[in-house]
Amino acid sequence: MKTLDFKPKMASAIKHYDKKTFMADLMAGIIVGIVALPLAIAFGIASGVSPEKGIITAIVAGFMISAFGGSKVQIGGPTGAFIITVYGIIQQYGMQGLTIATLMAGVFLILLGVLRLGTIIKYIPYPIVVGFTSGIAVTIFTTQIKDLLGMTMDENPADFIEKWIAYGRNIGNIDLWSALMGLLSILIITLMPRLNKKIPGSLIAIIVVTIVALLLKNYAGVTSIETIGDRFSISSQLPGATVPELTWDTIKGLAGPAMTIAILGAIESLLSATVADGVIGDHHNSNTELIGQGLANIVSPIFGGIPATGAIARTMTNINNGGRTPIAGIIHAVVLLLIFLFLMPLAQYIPMACLAGVLVVVSYGMSGWRSFLAMLKNPKSDVTVLVLTFLLTIIFDLTIAIEVGIICACLLFMRRMSETSDVRAIYDEIDLNEDADMEAGNLEHLTIPEHVEVYEINGPYFFGAGNRAEEMMTRFGKHPKVRIIRMRKVPFIDSTGLHNLENLCLMSQKENIQIVLSGVNEKVEAVLMKNGFEKLLGRENICNHIDLALARAREIVA
Repeated sequence: MKTLDFKPKMASAIKHYDKKTFMADLMAGIIVGIVALPLAIAFGIASGVSPEKGIITAIVAGFMISAFGGSKVQIGGPTGAFIITVYGIIQQYGMQGLTIATLMAGVFLILLGVLRLGTIIKYIPYPIVVGFTSGIAVTIFTTQIKDLLGMTMDENPADFIEKWIAYGRNIGNIDLWSALMGLLSILIITLMPRLNKKIPGSLIAIIVVTIVALLLKNYAGVTSIETIGDRFSISSQLPGATVPELTWDTIKGLAGPAMTIAILGAIESLLSATVADGVIGDHHNSNTELIGQGLANIVSPIFGGIPATGAIARTMTNINNGGRTPIAGIIHAVVLLLIFLFLMPLAQYIPMACLAGVLVVVSYGMSGWRSFLAMLKNPKSDVTVLVLTFLLTIIFDLTIAIEVGIICACLLFMRRMSETSDVRAIYDEIDLNEDADMEAGNLEHLTIPEHVEVYEINGPYFFGAGNRAEEMMTRFGKHPKVRIIRMRKVPFIDSTGLHNLENLCLMSQKENIQIVLSGVNEKVEAVLMKNGFEKLLGRENICNHIDLALARAREIVA
């Protein structure tokens, strides 16, 4: 039995820790903490919760992911990928439902890590990842239009299409000042990297736009710019730990959303860790990372937080500013905690249009439109999965998109795999110079005896190949006395292949046709013997190479 693959990077990082490394981690942690502040507030509000819940998530989950994760530089917290899912859960099940779903997702993530499925998660088809990431980006952009333009609306539908229809009806209710604040935020965030790449543009945008909004309100009488304080009551008190009441009906009802959170968290965290590995030249532990993510998503909701995962942008900020151990991530959480305790009341003056501008830029970065357009040139099957996942994400919800996308990808994969195997008939003679399953020195053409048919299977003998082989031999054969099936190029055989081969043997016996297998490798032969083919065919009819099979066929014909 394999041992638990849980080896947090923190344990190895502190063994050779020194002052120089600490100073680099300290600087990186402070900068990442400042970068994470506006994003945590924006993601919290966009998800349908109060701004402090976003910061609490970044503090608690950020600490847990750094302390117990499998990456040296991963920075965790709330991300844009969860916005739509979290908002939908709150609308349907309330905050209590979100807390339970997040706890369940944490358990699912731990199970994925314990079962060593971290590597497998990374192999989710790329078209699905691009499809739902682009879909999430479009949906986030859509949800921010109202606040970005300061639009007054009697109703704000949750449905994507209905939401745009509602925007069209209320286009005349745009507040010019709010729209200017939103556009100013986007402009600052976009231009800031050209002036200074280390100072986060989102933070500068929030500071500048908030000051401008306050000046307009106090000295120009502009009162139409809605702020966080107008919509939420801000609290800087740390919440106590509360465990929600769990019932079996609630668990069953939230299993789907919880699994969506877990899959999203697993994909995004492992993708972020993989990108980070390429930059710092390290290798993260996928299973440990999933367990760390699971622990974070169990602890975060207990303290009032929302789902969290590894954040690529914040992780890259950590790396670019010198962070090289999990200590940087812990410092980032401490910085956010200090801001929460002492500066949180100031958040009430931040304009909602400014936060909407921050999320519009985030959605643009998430969209991956260049990757999306490039993938449209790929095979039709990939394009189908990409577009289907994208449309299902924006029109329905992420749970359906992921489920249908993975099912379609699996079906297409099965079809492609079945196409890698083919069955062909060999007539008249066999050129042993091209073969590998002949006796040494026997390089010649072997003539196929009369009343003998030879078929060759190239590739794995599973669902597709098994059906084609059975169909070809039974429909197009000339009712011979012996059918030789060459399996020298069959690396493995699955249960469907075994079933098809058994059916073929039984049908052939009823027609007084003997099946002889040729070139069976040791692995395939072991499977055949285990499943009773020695009794079904006779050991003498399972041959190592073609000349023995032909010799056996001559005996049977004679």
